[in-house]
Amino acid sequence: MTPCNQKKKVSAIVLVLIVSIVLLAAAGCGKKKDETKIVVGASPSPHAEILSEIVDDLKKEGVTLEIREFSDYKTPNIALADGDIDANYFQHIPYFVTENREGKFGLEILGGVHVEPMALYSTKHATLEALPDGAEIMLPNDTTNEGRALLLLQEAGLIRLNEGVSITATPQDIADNPKHLTFTELEAAAIPRAYQDADGAVINGNYAIEHGLNPVKDAILIEGSSSPYVNIVAVKEGRAGEEALQKLLKALQSEKVKTFIENKYGGAVIPAFQSKETADKLGADY
Repeated sequence: MTPCNQKKKVSAIVLVLIVSIVLLAAAGCGKKKDETKIVVGASPSPHAEILSEIVDDLKKEGVTLEIREFSDYKTPNIALADGDIDANYFQHIPYFVTENREGKFGLEILGGVHVEPMALYSTKHATLEALPDGAEIMLPNDTTNEGRALLLLQEAGLIRLNEGVSITATPQDIADNPKHLTFTELEAAAIPRAYQDADGAVINGNYAIEHGLNPVKDAILIEGSSSPYVNIVAVKEGRAGEEALQKLLKALQSEKVKTFIENKYGGAVIPAFQSKETADKLGADY
């Protein structure tokens, strides 16, 4: 082999090595990108809508966010416990604590984002005073939301609960019912589709929004702004400190998200950013 041919052969080998190194590096970068992808389960509105606002922001931080929508309150915690998703964002603190304890899901709070005021709606009566004797009121049938609904009715003076009863209250805990209200218990997601048949219904904020209802404009009774029912992001125990999940929380608690919530929902959703420590302290009360 001539020196010239030998030099060409060496150059070709070097070129192949360089190309191989570049391809391996590219593959490595691709793998790293996949490793920063997180899947978050959420109710369609407002949770998934809020998450959609931060997809590009997280992308700039090296995190790919996939939003997986759930239409009920049970499945997202099961999916998180099973490892099908990395986090969920759909529930308030009392509901989370109750479900996590009873289901033994092994979850923890990442942080708090917003409050959705629960409210009483009616297509038949314009005011509380107009509710007739024996009026039918629909209530969510899950433990914490039914108790929350009854506390709202108690705050308005429509009923009085037994002493010491709070978020776990059911209609059986009513001590005084001057209007002789009757109660129909339904799955929370079903109430907005059926409430026109009753005299009134207490509807969760996210389901109200999904059906075009705004508690500020459309309700005859609404929770005060001091509501402790902050909606949180939940993760598997031991994962709260992970960098990608911390970036998720930071993005959700940004000024951009605060402005979006205020402009988009007109009081139907209220920003309520909370650290993990603060949310955990509230959760300890339940």
